[in-house]
Amino acid sequence: MPSVGDMQSARRSEPAYSLDDRAMLEAWLEFHRTTLELKCEGLDDAGRKARPVATSNLSLHGLVRHMAEVERNWFQRVLLSAPDTPPIYGPEDDIELVPLDDADFDTDLATFRGECERSREIARERELTDSGVRRDGEVVPLRWIYVHMIEEYARHNGHADLIRELVDGSVGW
Repeated sequence: MPSVGDMQSARRSEPAYSLDDRAMLEAWLEFHRTTLELKCEGLDDAGRKARPVATSNLSLHGLVRHMAEVERNWFQRVLLSAPDTPPIYGPEDDIELVPLDDADFDTDLATFRGECERSREIARERELTDSGVRRDGEVVPLRWIYVHMIEEYARHNGHADLIRELVDGSVGW
C-alpha cells in the first residue's frame, strides 16, 4: 500500500517561514495547486473519475475541473471585473463535477494549468491591495483572493486525500 512518503515531490515544498506577505501567499497557493495535481498522478482514468463516496459527486478529475473554474472566477471574473467571462464547462452549477463519462483528463489538466497560468499573469500585474468587483458589487482585493484560493484548495485537497485513499489506498498530505 502506498504511504505518505509516496506523496513527496521535488515539484512541491512548504514555503519558507520568513517570506514577505505576497511571496508567502503565492508560495502557499502554488503548493496547493501542485498538491491537487499530485493527488491525481499514478491513477488510470477510472480511478480519477471514481466517486467513492456514494453521497458525493466529487472525484479527482472533477476537482481538477472545478478548480479550473474557481481560478477563472476569482482572477478573471472578479479581479479583472469581467463578470461575462464564460464558464469553461457550462452554465449549470457543478457541471464540472458530473458527468465525466466523455471528459478527457489530459485535456482538462491542460485547461486547469492554463487557468492557473492566466491567474498568475493577472496577479503579477497587481498589488495585494488592488481590487476587483464581484457581480454583487462587493469590492475584493487580491490579498483576499489569495487567502480564499488557499482555503479553497486546502479544503478540496482534503477531499482529494480521502478520495485517493478510497480509490487505491494512497495516503499523504
